[in-house]
Amino acid sequence: MMVLISYDVATGDKDGQRRLRCIAKECQNHAQRVQNSVFEANLDYGTFLKMKSRLLAIMDKEKDSLRFYYLGNNWKHRVEHIGAKPGMDMEGPLIF
Repeated sequence: MMVLISYDVATGDKDGQRRLRCIAKECQNHAQRVQNSVFEANLDYGTFLKMKSRLLAIMDKEKDSLRFYYLGNNWKHRVEHIGAKPGMDMEGPLIF
């Protein structure tokens, strides 16, 4: 299932800057960055729930926000990219 994850973290203090780094790192472990605070994740539901749980544990619900957009399995028909830095085809072959 494809999920678009975006976040906004209050970085006015050192704790906020730490949360921002931790949330970005957790997203990078499972998803590709498509904008500064936007990631695309193509995960099975169990892995997604684990990642979501870790993100919720990191964030401060009084100061930060997380958004999850569930794009489903037909996500390629729902995403249009215009401009620089096109994302990697997450379902295509990986060549090293």
